[in-house]
This record gives sequence, structure tokens and C-alpha cells, in this order.
Amino acid sequence: MPELPEVESLRRALRPLLEGHILGAVIVRQRRLRYPVDTRLLRRALPGRRITRIRRRGKYLLFDLDDGPSLLVHLGMSGRLSLVPADLPFARHDHVAFGLADGLQLRFNDARRFGVIDMVPAGGESRHRLLAHLGVEPLEKEFNAANLRAMAHGRHCPVKTFIMDARRVVGVGNIYACEALFMAGIHPRRAAGRISQPRWQSLTTAVRRILNAAIRQGGTTLRDYLNVTGEPGGYRRHLRVYGREDESCRRCRRPIRRVVLSGRGTFYCPGCQI
Repeated sequence: MPELPEVESLRRALRPLLEGHILGAVIVRQRRLRYPVDTRLLRRALPGRRITRIRRRGKYLLFDLDDGPSLLVHLGMSGRLSLVPADLPFARHDHVAFGLADGLQLRFNDARRFGVIDMVPAGGESRHRLLAHLGVEPLEKEFNAANLRAMAHGRHCPVKTFIMDARRVVGVGNIYACEALFMAGIHPRRAAGRISQPRWQSLTTAVRRILNAAIRQGGTTLRDYLNVTGEPGGYRRHLRVYGREDESCRRCRRPIRRVVLSGRGTFYCPGCQI
């Protein structure tokens, strides 16, 4: 599943290509995504509207329009957005296409159909069913040691589960949680409520460093993710623990271990993380 760095990389790539452009016809070839696509709503809300800004909230892309509402896109497990000539034949899993006034189309392709396309009314972001519950952004100032320690007070869940809980922190997916905990030297099973302020500081710093490094590399491609030009993310070669079970730690040479926490494969070094 694309995580925050993949979505942020996509946002940065799309901004110069789409901001300021006027939307045209909407083509819906497959309504059955994670939630049914409201074809009539999209066709009523989008044509003739200008894209003023492209934002990201967690793993959601928001295309702000000139009169207030926003188009919301979530890539799901295998979704991707590509900007192509409007006369290019549709690929098998091209489910929705957004026309542009200059003869291009923004196409949403999703083999597993777990993505989301929806409209957010003007002023309705805080009430939207997919956005209302979201926690702090890990690249914003609210993501700091004091806030996280306060949120974690008295909680016995593993710290990895805590930082992946979108109600607390948005966008820190499995890959980057494993990598950040390794950088900070914190065992993924350690109870969130038992982490000291200095260790929370180390972890918040590590999360920011890992996410920013991954964004610079265009994210991480393990299976499906491709950017807007069809290229994979390049951060995979920088992974220190994720996907390296039984390989030697590059720091202490002990074998990397894998456990399952909250249903997710979790990789860590038993020598470096306590």
C-alpha cells in the first residue's frame, strides 16, 4: 500500500502539472472501488472547475477547486494516477478518468479496486467520514515528543502500533515505522506509555528523517507502486531492517528478526533496539 512518502512524492509531481488547470469531462468505467464512485456527483461537481491547489492529508490527496470543494483520492492497495493523452487507449484497470482542457487526462488505475474517489464539500473536511478522525501530521510541528508522550500516557500497546494508529499520527505506515524505530534504537514491542521524553524525541526525529529521505527517493516500491511517470520509488535500497529477516544488521551484525504486531510483519534488530 502506498504510504505517506509515496503519496507526498506524487503530490509534488502533480502540482506543477495540474495546479491552475481546468477540469473537463469525467469518465467512470468502474464504480466499484472501496466505496462506490458517485458518478453523477463527480460529473456535476468537476467539469469547468479550476484546480487551485493539491494537498495531502495523511495518505489522501486533496485537489482543491476554485469554488471551495475538493476532490479526494486515496490510492488504496494498488492505485496509481497517471497523466496521459486523452486519446490513449484505456488500460485494463483504468477505472476513472478526469479530462483536462489541454487534451490530457488524469487517470486512476487500481487493479485491486481498494482505492477511493470522493468529493469533500467546501468547509466539510473536518466532518468527512475519512478525514475527521485523523491525527497529527508527522512532518508538521504538532508531531513532537511532548505531544506524543502525552497521547501515549498510560497506554500499554506496542509503540509501533501506537505510531501507526492514524487516530494519533497519520501516514507512518509499516515500512517507515520499522525503519524509524531502528534508527531511534527502540524495540517495536516496547509499551508506548513507558517511553521516556528523550526517547520520544529520538523517535520523532527518526520518523521525520526517514520520511523525508523516502520522499526524496520517490517512496518505496515493493510490489505495485509507480509514480505519475510510471517509475518505481527508489527508497527500497536504503532499508535497514524492513524485509531483511535473518540478514545481518548493518550496525551490529546480529540477524534481523521478524515478528507480527497488530497483524503486520515487523522487522527489528535485537541488538540495536531495546
